[in-house]
Amino acid sequence: MDWLITLLTKESIAHIILIYAFVIAIGVMIGKIKIFGISLGVTFVLFVGIAVAHFGFTVEGEVLHFIREFGLILFIFSIGIQVGPGFFSSFKKGGMKQNVLAASVVILGVLTTIGIYYFLQLIGRPFSMPMLVGVLSGAVTNTPGLGAAQEALKQLHDAGQISEIPPIALGYAVAYPLGVTGIIFSLILVRVFFKINLEKEAKRLSKANVQDTDTTKMLNIRIQSKAIDGKSISEIRRLLGRKFIVSRLQSQGQFSIPNGKTVLKIDDLLFVVAAEADAEAIVILMGEAIEYDWQESENEMISTRIIITRSEVNGKTLGSLKLRSLNVNCTRVIRADFDLLASPDLVLQVGDRVIVVGNPESTKRVEAMLGNTLKRLDEPHIFTFFIGIFVGIIFGSIPFAIPGMPMPVKLGLAGGPLVVALLIGRFGFNLKLITYTTQSANLMLREIGITLFLASVGLASGGMFVETAFSGTGLIWVLCGVVITTLPLLIVGIIGRKVMKFNYFTLMGLLAGSMTDPPALAYANATAGNDTPSISYSTVYPLTMFLRVVLAQILILAFI
Repeated sequence: MDWLITLLTKESIAHIILIYAFVIAIGVMIGKIKIFGISLGVTFVLFVGIAVAHFGFTVEGEVLHFIREFGLILFIFSIGIQVGPGFFSSFKKGGMKQNVLAASVVILGVLTTIGIYYFLQLIGRPFSMPMLVGVLSGAVTNTPGLGAAQEALKQLHDAGQISEIPPIALGYAVAYPLGVTGIIFSLILVRVFFKINLEKEAKRLSKANVQDTDTTKMLNIRIQSKAIDGKSISEIRRLLGRKFIVSRLQSQGQFSIPNGKTVLKIDDLLFVVAAEADAEAIVILMGEAIEYDWQESENEMISTRIIITRSEVNGKTLGSLKLRSLNVNCTRVIRADFDLLASPDLVLQVGDRVIVVGNPESTKRVEAMLGNTLKRLDEPHIFTFFIGIFVGIIFGSIPFAIPGMPMPVKLGLAGGPLVVALLIGRFGFNLKLITYTTQSANLMLREIGITLFLASVGLASGGMFVETAFSGTGLIWVLCGVVITTLPLLIVGIIGRKVMKFNYFTLMGLLAGSMTDPPALAYANATAGNDTPSISYSTVYPLTMFLRVVLAQILILAFI
C-alpha cells in the first residue's frame, strides 16, 4: 500500500492529475443534482476543490497557477470563436445599452465598497481600503483587478508612501468562492422575482432574432405590373431598388432557371427569395403573391443543399465563384441557423450551407467546387485556435498607459484572447483562417477549460478558506463580499428587466460579464441552452474588465 500513500501524498505528475480528475469528476456529478429545480452545474467543481484542499491534498503553486490560467484561456477563446459573428451584430443592436448597464454594476460595486468602508469606521470595526479592495476583487471574481491593486501597492511601497504591503490576496481568497455563488444566486433571484418562464423566454428570443436578422422569405409571384413587363431581371432589380433572387421561372408552361438577362412578361410565375424586410414591397411592385406547387419543375431542376468544406472557398464572395456560369441559381446561404440572401457580395465561410437550384449535372459540378464532404468538417482546425491564443496573449500583455495612473492597464490573459477570438470569429476568413468547429468540439473545449479553472481556484483557496472565513475578521470580509456581489447585480438586474425589458438570457450574460465571471457564464449557458448569454457576456466584457482594473487602482490611490 506504500505506492498508494505515495501517490496520494507526494507531489508528482500522477498526483496532480489524480487530484484534478477527482475534483472535476465529483464536482460535475454533484453539480447535476437539482434543488427546487435549479442546479449549479460545473460550479460545484470549485467547492469540491476547496474541500479537497482543506483536507491537505494540494498542488504546487506554479503548476496550479498555470493550469488555472490555461483553463480560463481555453474557455474564453472557445466562446469568442463561437460567438464572434453574432457579437458584432449584437453590439450594433443593443450593445450600447448593455455596456451602460454593465458599467453601472461596476460603479455601484465601487460605491458599495466605499459605503462599507465608512460604515465599518462608524461602528468601530475599521478596515483599510486596500484590504477592502482585495475583498471587492474576490467578490466580483476579478483577478486582474487584484493584480493591478497589488502592483499599485508595491509601487507605493517602493516610493516610501506606505511602510508595508497589506495581504489583500487573503480578502480576495475568502470572498471569491461566495462571490461565484452570489453572482449565480443573484441571477436566480432575478428569475424568481420576475417569475420568468425559460421556455417562453426562448420563444420570445427566437422571435426577436427573426425580426432583427436579415433573414429570407420565399415567395411565389405572378407578374402583373406593366412597369416591369418586357424588362430583364437585372433591370427590374435596379428599378425596384431591392435585393432578390429569382430561383425558378414558369413562362407559358415552360420551366427554366433564369439569370439576370432573362426577360419577364405578364403572367409569368416566379419563385423568388428575398430579404424578410423587402418581401412585401417586392410583391406589391411586381404583381401578386399566389399559392403554387413547383413539384412539376423538379423533373428538370432540383434544389440541393451543399455544405462548404473546401478551405479554398473560405473568405471568397459568392459572386467571385461565378456559379451562374454552371447554369445554377444560388438562392440562400444558411449560417448559424440563419437564412442569408445569396447576394453576390456575401462572403462565404467553411461550414456555410448553400442552397442551389439547377439540373442534377450542374449541381454536382457545384458540389465538387464547394466540397460538401462532411468528414472534412469534423477535422479540427487547430492552427487557427493556437495562433489565435498566441496573438491574444501578446495583445493582452500590451500595456496601455493612462495619465495619472501609477501603472499601465492590460487586458490580461483572459481579455486579450477574448478580443482576438471575437475578431477571428468575425473576420478570420479575410486571413484565410478557418474558424469553423463543430458545436460538440467547441462545447468540449469550453467544459474542459472552465472545470480546470474552477478546480484550480478551489484548490488554491481551500487551504486557508475555512480557518480565515470563520474567524471574526473573515466573517466580516465574507459579509462585505456578499453585499458587494449581490446588491449591484440585483439593482441593475431589476432595472434591466423591468425598465429596459431585456430578455432574461441576454441579462444573464450581461450580469455575468459585468463581473467578468466565467463560472456564472457557464451556469447561464447551461440554463439558456443557447449562445445568447455568451454573446452578451462578450459584448460587455472588454469595457468592464478595463473599468475594474482601473477603479481598483483608483481606490488604492484615493484612500492611502
